[in-house]
Amino acid sequence: MSETKPKIVKWDMHLPYRWSAGIVGTRWLEELKNGRIMGTRCPKCKRVLVPARKFCPRCFVDTTEWVQVGDKGTLRTYTIVNFNFTDQVKNPPYIVGIIDLDGADVSFTHFIGEVDLSNIEKASKELRLGMRVQAVWKPPEKREGNIFDIEYFKPIKEE
Repeated sequence: MSETKPKIVKWDMHLPYRWSAGIVGTRWLEELKNGRIMGTRCPKCKRVLVPARKFCPRCFVDTTEWVQVGDKGTLRTYTIVNFNFTDQVKNPPYIVGIIDLDGADVSFTHFIGEVDLSNIEKASKELRLGMRVQAVWKPPEKREGNIFDIEYFKPIKEE
């Protein structure tokens, strides 16, 4: 039997769907539209969860208390994306960071902006773990009640 190279079949797939954010997710998104980042506090372990969640994934108890957290935080880690892949919401290069928001007990993922990415090596030196960042919000009239109401987080310049 001769070796046959496997054939690769390519096609574009379009899978429209709708997903309910639920009561907690809906409130969380509406709060973003109003310029507030809200979390829910676990009544057992007291962690503040952002994005807000219906129940604590550690304790498996319902959360009922809403807590506003800061729109500033500390950059825990990041990656610079400099290649294309399917369905990106931004064109590379761009930075995705994991941020510990002030007042929250879990990390939050979002874009990092206002960093010159024309020289990736230089940008890598400008970014540092532990640096402070702040949300840059869309103007109120342009907010839609989604995660992109925060355009990105920018480094806070130390004085």
